[in-house]
Amino acid sequence: MSANILIVDDDPLQTRIFREVIDRLGFRPKVAGGGIEALRILDACAGTGDAIDLMLLDLMMEDMDGLTVLEKIRSTDADMPVIVLTAHGGVETVVNAMRAGATDFIVKPASPERLKVSIDNGLRLRRLAGELSRLSRQITEQIGFTDIIGDSPAMREVTALGRRAAASSIPILIEGESGVGKEVIARAIQRASERRNAPFVVVNCGAIPENLVESILFGHEKGAFTGATEKRIGKFREASGGTLFLDEIGELRPDIQVKLLRALQEGEIDPVGASQPVKVDIRLISATNRKLSDMVASGDFREDLYYRLNVFPITIPPLRERREDIPDLAHHFLSVFATAEGKQITGISEEAMTLLLLHDWPGNIRQLENVIFRAVVLCSGEYLDVGDFPGLRRSLAPRDHRPPAPALTGTPEEDSGNGLPVIRAFNDDGTPRRLEEVEADLIRLTLERNNGKMSLTARQLGIGRSTLYRKLETVQASGNTMTRELSGI
Repeated sequence: MSANILIVDDDPLQTRIFREVIDRLGFRPKVAGGGIEALRILDACAGTGDAIDLMLLDLMMEDMDGLTVLEKIRSTDADMPVIVLTAHGGVETVVNAMRAGATDFIVKPASPERLKVSIDNGLRLRRLAGELSRLSRQITEQIGFTDIIGDSPAMREVTALGRRAAASSIPILIEGESGVGKEVIARAIQRASERRNAPFVVVNCGAIPENLVESILFGHEKGAFTGATEKRIGKFREASGGTLFLDEIGELRPDIQVKLLRALQEGEIDPVGASQPVKVDIRLISATNRKLSDMVASGDFREDLYYRLNVFPITIPPLRERREDIPDLAHHFLSVFATAEGKQITGISEEAMTLLLLHDWPGNIRQLENVIFRAVVLCSGEYLDVGDFPGLRRSLAPRDHRPPAPALTGTPEEDSGNGLPVIRAFNDDGTPRRLEEVEADLIRLTLERNNGKMSLTARQLGIGRSTLYRKLETVQASGNTMTRELSGI
């Protein structure tokens, strides 16, 4: 998703010029006619999917001067990038602005190139600051819902459910394909709950040797079996007072499922070799990449345990069903790996981003993370480009080798006779096609002819690049076939 840029200036002409430039650069412009309105917009948008990412701030305004606005912003948001604008570039003015916390300083009139460099640098600094903060919390396992990257409607629903679940000790079942971030959601739930300062214990049920599952989960007494040379308390007791996260719970064998059911029903476990059960107080969060209801139907999973686990289900959709999250995730991983590799990579080219948006990501976020890491290692320029993603380029079949599209009633395109397609306005039955369908076809065809170049396509269609991204996201979210068709670019 492109960044939201707030333009704060009481000169309508300057505001209009900056707004047009910002839109052409691919960002989402918002306008405030003065300092007081700017602060109101910041407060209204904070914590929403429409939050301001960077501010262009004029110093000389009637209702509230820029330095006062900057001071008020810094008291609540120390990391907000603020680029100060002024017609007077004296040394004293620059020094005062920088002391007040300005990220950069531009003398009006500013060229689009100078503005873009300043905005890119400001956004990069914010991403790096956010990443440092996120890594710091990750080290202490304090990942919260505000650290979750993804503002698609599907992920907003997931986080909303997670916040509601965190308010109680209800058992939670998180379902989703491998790599979608089930453990991240589980940690966020723990962080938002009353058990936030208690242990968070992770067990991957599919990675434990069969003969050790019972001992690792429930513990054992010394001498309980051959090789038990010392007592082991088990993961349930390690998590007592906190949260136990059982990943890939569908891999548990039937006899362990019985003991797990007893632990949930009675609040106690039976360590191997122990003469008495042991009371435990845990909040259980389970996760699986399999459909447990299907396993119940096939007899591979106990029905009574399934109903105990599935009290509060949360399903995380795969990345291919929320492609609007890909740009934010990609830039996040770029910041992490560019910093780790010591490379000055400031962004991702339009063509490369289109390539990322077209891929189906069977490995989900984990696969995207690895692909960005490899691209950062390969990159020798300032931006990640198509050439830095050789694996993705090979995975998309060349246009000449795409299978023919199936014949459909009301085919949206016809041959004009000169080799150019014509978009049909009516269906075969004479009824007009919906406007959004015609618009989607026009965007798809134009992108195909331009080999996925977003800026060129936006210029030819007479819209801003950010508008084109929004329309593309809307089409993808509605299940339109644009993504499949574009995979041949």
